[in-house]
Amino acid sequence: MYRITIAEGKEKQLLRHHPWVFTGAITKTEPKFEKADFAEVYTSDGTFIARGYYDEKSHIVLHLLTWSFVEKPGEEWIRAKIRDAVERRKAFLTTESTTNAFRIIHGEADFLPGLAADVYGSMIRIVVSSRFANAFMTVIVDELWKMLTPALISVAADPNYASAEGIGERTRFFVEGKERKESDIEDRETRILENGIYYVVSPKKGQKSGFYCDQRDNRVIIEKYAKDRTCLDVCSYTGAFSLHLLKAGAKYVKSIDASETVLRHLLYQCHINEDKGTIPPASRERLEIESGDCFELLRKQEDGKYDLMVLDPPKLAKTKGQKENAMKAYKDLNRVAMSKIRNNGIIATFSCSGALSREDFRTVLSWSAKDAGVEVQILETLSAGCDHPIRLSFPESEYLKGYVLRVIKEK
Repeated sequence: MYRITIAEGKEKQLLRHHPWVFTGAITKTEPKFEKADFAEVYTSDGTFIARGYYDEKSHIVLHLLTWSFVEKPGEEWIRAKIRDAVERRKAFLTTESTTNAFRIIHGEADFLPGLAADVYGSMIRIVVSSRFANAFMTVIVDELWKMLTPALISVAADPNYASAEGIGERTRFFVEGKERKESDIEDRETRILENGIYYVVSPKKGQKSGFYCDQRDNRVIIEKYAKDRTCLDVCSYTGAFSLHLLKAGAKYVKSIDASETVLRHLLYQCHINEDKGTIPPASRERLEIESGDCFELLRKQEDGKYDLMVLDPPKLAKTKGQKENAMKAYKDLNRVAMSKIRNNGIIATFSCSGALSREDFRTVLSWSAKDAGVEVQILETLSAGCDHPIRLSFPESEYLKGYVLRVIKEK
């Protein structure tokens, strides 16, 4: 175990239980680093701060895990944290008739750095963004299998962090808690339910034909604005928002995304739900798709055509260093949407960039409104569901931020 001393003045956030420590905050490491291991962390005057996991090969060299001197992290500690995370979501385990897709572990918010685990019906998909989570993956998989007995667990590195963390991007597969070769895994489609709508995911195709459950509550919220509306779903991915718009009675939905593959998957899911009766008859006839650069496609849309727009772009700021350029991109996207939408039109707009605070995002929207020459009312403030909790001492856990806006134009 390492003993790590934090530089004077750098300990304040850590004492408030922020879990990330970067190289510049550390003045002494004893003994000299050889391999990743647990650590005790102290202030410059020798006051205990926390216990954590130290790995100089990680872009976050020290993850703080517990601020209790008595508690000692290790394999059993990790298992206990997994059990705690599952217990906190026990309500979701009883909703299979309407929803069987939800987050079971939410990284640092559940005290497990760089570990996201989602339940998709009989599967669990794990996404790893830290060397800490990668190092203990067999323990994590074993405990999840013991608790939930999924048919399959897949493990993949988050492509945004794989290189920085030195984690291989090969997807791993586990059956009954034991690792299996990819060739032994049947690439069978799995149908999942979210709020009564069917989606199709594949164990081998990852997020290319997958699903994000963080927008679950927001998809339902936006339904009440959709009836008899002409709608545009920007960065639609496989079209979960689009299906909810159709369910709510939208008279026309256009879905645009960079990938034609995911848009074709949307059409497939539309057919499934129409056949199941979960969306109205002839919904497919009211749905149009277009692939290409979403920012450019939005500029080409007809002025005043749409009553409702959903803007759900991918993460534009992966680090704080990318924040300024991301704010410019968010401003441009929302400005164009505000210019294009009809008077009194509704925009549901989102940012999933953890580096942008909610205040930053509201500032961007105010810039967009000014440049578009419109007035904007905030009707609703949106976030991820309760399976994606926000840890107050770790504001980065509020990565998903959204607003429902009404755009008012001078006549």
